[in-house]
Amino acid sequence: MTDTEIIALFFERSEQAIAELAKKHGNAVARVTRNILGNEQDAEECVNDTYLGAWNAIPPHRPTPLRTFVCRIARNLATMKYHANTAEKRNSRYDTALDELEEVLSDSGSVEDELEAKELAEGINAFLSTLNYTDRFLFTRRYWYSDPLQDIAKMANTTPNSVAVRLFRIREKLKRYLEKEGLLV
Repeated sequence: MTDTEIIALFFERSEQAIAELAKKHGNAVARVTRNILGNEQDAEECVNDTYLGAWNAIPPHRPTPLRTFVCRIARNLATMKYHANTAEKRNSRYDTALDELEEVLSDSGSVEDELEAKELAEGINAFLSTLNYTDRFLFTRRYWYSDPLQDIAKMANTTPNSVAVRLFRIREKLKRYLEKEGLLV
């Protein structure tokens, strides 16, 4: 079933929409939540909450692409759950990925307001459009999907060390790009 057909089921308020969404994009949603949370039970709860979020958001939205839309819901829910679960402790896998980006993005602590955050997001998107497919893939898998280096290396037919080095270079390019654009102080 195509994404358009699944969205049509949501607009009809057919419960089949959830089943079709799960069939087509459930693995991606589950992977995002597992990578962030590292706990199967919490990840499963976030997956179910993601489907509820999609049910509540469609209609009125007609998301394109659907996979990105539901993965964003899943990522946001998993991140909130992660912060609630780890207020006092650290989850090394997810924190490591965030720490890697934090070195680039936060010179003085954090982004101060929503306008700066939006400009920064637009700057990162513009930067990603300058990268070749492989670099964009590595960056997205690590920092959007929170995939471990070993998993990314398998997908890219390379070694985890090679992925780590390449990501380091991409982060350095990102930092220079954002400084050049005046988005980092």
